[in-house]
Amino acid sequence: MSTGSSTVEAAVRAERTRILSELLSDLPALADVAVATMREEIPAYEAQGPAFHADVRDQVVKHYRAKLGVLLEDRTVTLEDITFTRRAAMRRARAGVALADYINAFRVGQQVFWEAVVERAGHAYAGREAALTLAAPLMRYCDFASTHAANAYMEFQQYAAAEAVRESRDLLETLLAGAVPTRGRELAAAQAHGLAPDARTPLLVVIAVLAGPTAPVATGPDQGADARHAACAAIARTGGNGTRTLSVVRQSEIVAIPVLGPGVDAEELCDRFQGVRESLAAEGVRLAMGISTVAAGTAQIPQAYQEARAVLDFVPEDGGVAALPRITPFQYLALKADDTARHLVDRRITALLSEDRARGGVLTATIRAFAGADLNLRAAAERLQIHPNTAQYRLRRIQERTGRSLRSINDLLELLVAIALHDALPTNAGRERLGAATNEGRGRADVRSLHEPR
Repeated sequence: MSTGSSTVEAAVRAERTRILSELLSDLPALADVAVATMREEIPAYEAQGPAFHADVRDQVVKHYRAKLGVLLEDRTVTLEDITFTRRAAMRRARAGVALADYINAFRVGQQVFWEAVVERAGHAYAGREAALTLAAPLMRYCDFASTHAANAYMEFQQYAAAEAVRESRDLLETLLAGAVPTRGRELAAAQAHGLAPDARTPLLVVIAVLAGPTAPVATGPDQGADARHAACAAIARTGGNGTRTLSVVRQSEIVAIPVLGPGVDAEELCDRFQGVRESLAAEGVRLAMGISTVAAGTAQIPQAYQEARAVLDFVPEDGGVAALPRITPFQYLALKADDTARHLVDRRITALLSEDRARGGVLTATIRAFAGADLNLRAAAERLQIHPNTAQYRLRRIQERTGRSLRSINDLLELLVAIALHDALPTNAGRERLGAATNEGRGRADVRSLHEPR
């Protein structure tokens, strides 16, 4: 590459940085121009009140700041950059703004931004070239953001249309009370959601509540209300039988009753809810979810609701999914154990587990691997990727410290119970360890979903 070419490229890069930096400094004024242009070109926006216009300006500032951050870092826009979009789309739908007008606002915002780029580029060669390098990434940002916004808008619009029918709420209360709708609109609503009263259709009950720091909204007296409705709309689209899941905001919680369809098992449906939680978390809406065991028909919904409520206690404060179909009875009992159960554990075992945890947990892993290998030392060593002699040495150390032999079924069971109780201590780290341990060799997500996904 010639020296002249290098000099020109350096000049273009410098001009690009200058343009973006000036835009960042002038961002408030630029946002004012964008909002004024939207009100001038989009009658539906002009017809709204001051609170709406303030919310639009807040969104423009956030988009411009995110856009400039992406351009200055010279990278591709991601969902994490525009976490604020979902609830803004929900507010536009709630305000009665047509989708075409909402997307048109994105076009106007992009136009104002591009005109500002051209204006600051000037007439010099390096400035014009710098502006041209910004054209493609600006289009990519606008396409990505507007597509995500349109999807969120449609999702909430469908949810709102369903929620506008009071029968959905009444149906949920009827089902939670243990009654069965037999006629009228409630029966039609039940059938629309796959909840045929006379069938033993397998279903789950899901309860979700806001958890951890949830990004605030720009308007409204209850900052959590918009987050709950946005989450409820997303959950309503999660189902296993091709029908829309009954999902209702019920005071501070969201209650959903998804039906398992042909070829969809409970664990797969739990994975879908895990995905919904992760997607919402990326947008600033953090949820704690409790999922019941599989209920055989609507008659078991009240019991399933209580299960989902109870299992929420297992979720860390910053959110997660506690799914009963993913855990065994043994793990559930360990999680529900009280201090008395832990006091029954031999202090020598408790001391070993505490020390082993601080040192990386190799002895605990050895106990689990030995049990998982049906007391086959060589198979356990292969699972741990260590020499059999090393595994044998660890077994001797465990026996010396605890007085328990891993070749004794009773002793091994006692050690496994102690490990489960130790890992189920009411801390995030304890829950994560329990999940990681029980997940060994099972080839699927397990209690780890009580904390963060893998």
